[in-house]
Amino acid sequence: MQQRELTDQNGTRWTCVQAYGGPGSEEAEEADRMATDKNNKVAVVCTPTGGAKSVRLRLEETWINDTSEEELLQKIKAASG
Repeated sequence: MQQRELTDQNGTRWTCVQAYGGPGSEEAEEADRMATDKNNKVAVVCTPTGGAKSVRLRLEETWINDTSEEELLQKIKAASG
């Protein structure tokens, strides 16, 4: 499972993973297909260190490589209120 780790301006470290993302098994690939919406967006869960709450985002399928750290942090901030 691929993940991204980043740190926001408050020093909170976030770990983001695609929901249902697995190690490439047939079952994991089927779960990924089912979790992808009609706009080809997938569910991504970002879990923080410390007292902040996890957030769930809908991102492009290529988020792991194509979403900048700054953009991902902005989306986390917007989702966490």
